[in-house]
Amino acid sequence: MTKLYILDTNVLLQDPLAIFSFEENNVIIPAVVLEEIDSKKRYMDEIGRNAREVARLLDELRETGKLHEGVELENGGTLTVELNHRSFDQLKKHFFEMTNDNRILAVALNLAEEKKKQHTFLEVILVSKDALLRVKADALGLKAEDFLTDRIVQFDRIYKGYEESWMEPEVMNTFFEKKQLPLDKCQVSQTFANHFYIFKDTSNGTRSALGMIDNTKKHVQLFYNKHEVIWGIKARNVQQKMALELLTREDIPLVTLVGKAGTGKTLLSLAAGLYQTEDLQLYKKLLVARPVVPMGKDIGYLPGEKEEKLRPWMQPIYDNLEYLFNTNRKGELEQILAGMSSIQVEALTYIRGRSIPEQFIVIDEAQNLTKHEVKTILTRVGEGSKIVLMGDPKQIDHPYLDEYTNGLTYVTERLKHRPEAGHIKLEKGERSGLAHLSADLL
Repeated sequence: MTKLYILDTNVLLQDPLAIFSFEENNVIIPAVVLEEIDSKKRYMDEIGRNAREVARLLDELRETGKLHEGVELENGGTLTVELNHRSFDQLKKHFFEMTNDNRILAVALNLAEEKKKQHTFLEVILVSKDALLRVKADALGLKAEDFLTDRIVQFDRIYKGYEESWMEPEVMNTFFEKKQLPLDKCQVSQTFANHFYIFKDTSNGTRSALGMIDNTKKHVQLFYNKHEVIWGIKARNVQQKMALELLTREDIPLVTLVGKAGTGKTLLSLAAGLYQTEDLQLYKKLLVARPVVPMGKDIGYLPGEKEEKLRPWMQPIYDNLEYLFNTNRKGELEQILAGMSSIQVEALTYIRGRSIPEQFIVIDEAQNLTKHEVKTILTRVGEGSKIVLMGDPKQIDHPYLDEYTNGLTYVTERLKHRPEAGHIKLEKGERSGLAHLSADLL
């Protein structure tokens, strides 16, 4: 049975192609949604880009017919810009203010009442990323849904990059002896290249071996930590050992790291970058960047030159560099960085249009990037470069992203099967006992 899907503004601002995601059903865009999109089209960010993309799509569809009467979509459905059903009489009994959200609710409620009177029994569904709007719709007896088509991961199964498995004692002995085993000799469920396994002896739970699937996806290689200490940093747990392996492999140009605060993502990445840039000279420069997205209320414009403006945003990076360089005096780190032209710290605002060859690139807080932004960054990576994307998908400050729709999760899930990519989820906090406790319980 055909359904009527009424789209909220935030659905289109997150995914302009959402209008094509409802199969052979009717998609309704209330007039107030067009007004809200129009108010966003001048923004010079991802929201503004999406608003302009929605406008272009609707303009193209306008050429096929009158939008207020409904036009056919390629997937067999229809799209209608709703100009009628705006009466506020039904809604004002419950919600008095004529806000934009309530105007969208009014359209949905009036359409549902009309279909009921016509005995057409078409199901009217309000689609919104706004949880409170869905609650209000439910209170009015309307069906409301979140827009989940843009989710990269369904059923909350985010890729971890490693698994635990059991191994028979004789098989484990062969594994230690030959340093590798064919995949069919191991009990493995994932066969992605660069995927790690923690094998445990079936007869002795304390005996274990670490394995890593090679680029051919035919063997599991015995994994051991080749780098005990890098720039004074030593891996404290097995996931950090796996992360260091990925960070120091020249044949893996893309690494994604996720984990809670204090798991060592930034410190390990910077240590690996400095080691390969300064000591091994595999790369000409270490470039560290992060998106300028504030947590909580923004502090507004900052005085000074570009470097002075960036310092508050980049302070977490500088904190880790101070630890790696073991600096104690004020201004000491700035003097070191001034003498080392191979280290560059900047905001992602300045990365568009660049080509970045032969550099070790670290992108911090990548969970605050959209799919389009992370694609823009990865297409900047030049020949001979390596890029590390890291962050915590559970700590997102971007208003239109969540754990399952952000750029970091997007890259991890879309490229996890590629031999050029490696991923690890860091589980254990190593910053301090208090930080670990807070990340787990608060």
